Amino acid sequence: MKGVYSILLLTVSNLFMTFAWYGHLHLFKKMAWFAKLGIFGVIMVSWGLALFEYIFQVPANRLGFAGNGGPFSLFQLKVIQEVITLTVFALCTVFVFKTDKLAWNHVLGFALLVAAVYVIFKKW
Repeated sequence: MKGVYSILLLTVSNLFMTFAWYGHLHLFKKMAWFAKLGIFGVIMVSWGLALFEYIFQVPANRLGFAGNGGPFSLFQLKVIQEVITLTVFALCTVFVFKTDKLAWNHVLGFALLVAAVYVIFKKW
């Protein structure tokens, strides 16, 4: 169960990360008050969102890490996090930001990430 909670927390964490890192490039510009902010204001808003990223990511990693009784090694946690990051980013880009369309090369890249997960989790 710790593995499931870890993955769910990492997913929520990555939602905040995506908006902290990329929301100001497209989505937040549509808000009048945000559009008036200078770079320092944008950094502060992004930093505030990133705080919530860490509020979810740190417990996710602690729960999931084998050294704390979780099911994942550090390598496994990192690969899971990267796959979640790119999945959340792609879904937000296509369905929330609506700036790009999912293309064949994106799908191929994700398939290679799934292969990376397989290789990392495989006991040789």
